[in-house]
Amino acid sequence: MGFSLLMASVSFLLAVGWGGPLIKLLRRYHIGKRIRIDGPRGHQTKLGTPTMGGLMIVVPVLLITVVLNGYYFMTGTTLEAEEGTGRSILVPLGVMVVYAIIGAIDDVAGVRGMRRGEGFRARTKIVWELGFTLFIALVLYFGLGLHSVAIPGITEKIDIGILYVPIAMFIIIGSSNAVNLTDGLDGLAGIIVASAFVGTGVIAFLQGQVYLVRFSFTVVGACFAFLWYNAHPAQMFMGDAGSLALGATLGTVALMTGQWFLLPVVALVPVAEALSVMIQVAYFKYTKRKYGQGRRVFKMTPLHHHFELLGWSETQVVQRFWLVQLMAVMAGVALALI
Repeated sequence: MGFSLLMASVSFLLAVGWGGPLIKLLRRYHIGKRIRIDGPRGHQTKLGTPTMGGLMIVVPVLLITVVLNGYYFMTGTTLEAEEGTGRSILVPLGVMVVYAIIGAIDDVAGVRGMRRGEGFRARTKIVWELGFTLFIALVLYFGLGLHSVAIPGITEKIDIGILYVPIAMFIIIGSSNAVNLTDGLDGLAGIIVASAFVGTGVIAFLQGQVYLVRFSFTVVGACFAFLWYNAHPAQMFMGDAGSLALGATLGTVALMTGQWFLLPVVALVPVAEALSVMIQVAYFKYTKRKYGQGRRVFKMTPLHHHFELLGWSETQVVQRFWLVQLMAVMAGVALALI
């Protein structure tokens, strides 16, 4: 754990140093935020702020993880006694990199593509995500031999067999899109994801999965560094390059701990954000079909916009959501101990 915390510090320093040049690079190529016309009016001032800042997180995590495990990559042996160091870490790292590429392409398309401000169509992204995530689920199932779930209060893990594959796909894709929906206010996604990775890191530590602990806290350090530039008023936004990558990686790490049943607790805020959108869309369609006019449960979704329209300031929403997230992480860790 001590070395993991050190890696978080190293990751923080690398990412903070990389943040300034990245902002200049994004501004040079005019990779700026497009604002929803129907969004809260206060967000119009954010127009043009550099996006795709998730690269500030992904690049340091990639460099540190490759350096730490470089010896294994080259020789096929481990530097340390901990079982699983090296090969297994390729799974969450690969998920992070591929989802970051998908997100970055979507960010650029949103600025310069045919559908400016919106990026690729949802169908296009989901096809890419499904194909790659199926591959990852099969690697988890056949390559790492993961096919069970730990449930609080039950001593033995429950083997779910081949059902693990579609469930793993759902968790990874669902997590990526849940974090993507959370990324809507200055500092919100960064602090929420960092907190969730602390939770998964502690759970991995309790299981002795040292390589996952180090990876999780490396991500935490990079997320904290991103918040240096993303704190209100933000100098840079995460974009899909960060939110999709972090969400998918969070789901992958949870699957590798076997405690993925607790992910809705550890990632409570992203789950609530995603559910708010699903409820809003479903209720609107239902009432439109039944009454001829669609009605809404929330003033606006994702959920953070609802509270903005209730009169909460952006800073209040972020800080209160973070407090809820912290309590949820502590509850998740506590349940993992049962």
